[in-house]
Amino acid sequence: MNKKNIDDFFSKLGQNSNKVKGGMKIFLTGCAAGNLLGGARPSLDIDFAVRCDKKYFADAQDAIERTSAVSGVAVNFSEDIDRWSQITFLDYKRHAIPYKRFGRVIVMLLEPAYWSIGKIARYLDPDVDDLVRVFRKQRVPALKLAKLWGKALAKSPRSSASFSFKTHVEHFFRTYGRVIWGSKFSPDRHISVFYGAAGIDNPAK
Repeated sequence: MNKKNIDDFFSKLGQNSNKVKGGMKIFLTGCAAGNLLGGARPSLDIDFAVRCDKKYFADAQDAIERTSAVSGVAVNFSEDIDRWSQITFLDYKRHAIPYKRFGRVIVMLLEPAYWSIGKIARYLDPDVDDLVRVFRKQRVPALKLAKLWGKALAKSPRSSASFSFKTHVEHFFRTYGRVIWGSKFSPDRHISVFYGAAGIDNPAK
């Protein structure tokens, strides 16, 4: 799933969305968004949230499913992707940047920092590769990430995912911090900022 495939899918979706009065706004995330933000790994599907008039959500769903069937592109979508994870995506819809308009369909990309919440929460090897590439390409400030990831943890219900999230953040800053932000990067400082934003004690202190 490269940029052309993604554009082709949403172009077809725009053509199939005549019944959705007012159109749709798509909030693209996952590997497809990472690809458009500067990642190099092709995605196998397209993940997104859909916003439209609730009266026409069934029509929007039908248009998406028909477009998926015709194009052969697998999709994962819902009204709110925040429900996909035990770690909240916070107010991600307010932190999305315009990508393209395809007829009645407007596609938005989550800002890199907000997009990264799902990646750092899951933290498989392909996710790590996406994070490194996108952060370097988009020059995302490390302190912004530390604060945002901490805020996401603070706003999430306590669960086993909370412990994993903390572990992932620490590992990422210690292992890839200098690779992305240079030799002067301080993992300890950014981990401390993360815990401070999360409102919990730093176990290293």
